[in-house]
Amino acid sequence: MTRPRPRPDLQTLSGYHSPQLDVTVRLNTNESPFPPPAAFVDAWVAELRAADLNRYPDRGAEQLRGGIADHLGQPPARVFAANGSNEVLQTLLLTYGGPERRALLFEPTYALHAHIARITGTPVVTGHRNDHFGIDLPNALELIERESPEIVFVCSPNNPSGTVEALATIAAIADAAPGLVIVDEAYGEFAPESALRLIDNDRALVVTRTYSKVWSLAALRLGFAVGPQWLIEELDKVVLPYHLDVATQAAGRVALQFVDEMQGRVHHLVEERERIFAALRDEPLVEVFPSGANFLLFRCATGGRAVWDGLVARGVLIRDFSSWPGVEDCLRVTVGTPEENDRFLSSLDEVLRESTDHA
Repeated sequence: MTRPRPRPDLQTLSGYHSPQLDVTVRLNTNESPFPPPAAFVDAWVAELRAADLNRYPDRGAEQLRGGIADHLGQPPARVFAANGSNEVLQTLLLTYGGPERRALLFEPTYALHAHIARITGTPVVTGHRNDHFGIDLPNALELIERESPEIVFVCSPNNPSGTVEALATIAAIADAAPGLVIVDEAYGEFAPESALRLIDNDRALVVTRTYSKVWSLAALRLGFAVGPQWLIEELDKVVLPYHLDVATQAAGRVALQFVDEMQGRVHHLVEERERIFAALRDEPLVEVFPSGANFLLFRCATGGRAVWDGLVARGVLIRDFSSWPGVEDCLRVTVGTPEENDRFLSSLDEVLRESTDHA
């Protein structure tokens, strides 16, 4: 048998991976450390019991999109929902990318932006962030003018750094870009401001978000986009029919009844983030970077990989970015429960002290 070959441009592509190890403290994938409220689970299960499972789901997810729109103060026609923000991004790339169109992103940033661009056949143009992991606006505008990309990615808060871009920077990029600007706000609820304020039918800018983090629904894969009505109408043409199932739509609707609980969790996690930040800042062998997300990036003077190994040996798993260009020797820790955060900090202190004793 002759095996069919994948597209030539995909043959050297690596998949997206995040190591999963058997540890007692898992702080590597930026999930919420808390399960959904019990009342949410009860209400969601009640909706599922009443659902006609022999029928296809609401194809347009109209009730869900209307609920998200009301929550954000946007018209329903500006909202698109899909299976996680990654499917939202894929649909945007399928609609506005392709072999003859280029996507610009600013590294280091979320690896799936480039990955999704490549699997949709969209060539990638790479810009670079400054020493503080922000987008240098003059350089960005020069790059946009020179390359004329059809898509520009702005990740804010940026992953893995947590950097929040100023709205003035995002607006200037949107005004200069000849095509679409995608603002990935997967961690937007933790940041002090949002590009949702910039959404307008006369501006080619779309904001993507997810239910995975503060809504504690990573297992159900629900994300959405807010953008001009004309853009959302194009996405609806491209996405597969009935792509968003009954259970996920119901979860998204029911979750919106628990906004106060969600906002309380945001407040708590931001407080914990700042507590961890202060502790890391006091470590002489650590350089920690400000974050507007539910995680912190820090650089280890003793070598990132060695510190990561030492933490794993103590049952604590965080994300290793130490070999990534631009974030050499850096690690990223998700904000967990207070007990998990204490365990991380004490384990890190042990690893760092051990490394200096052996020096």
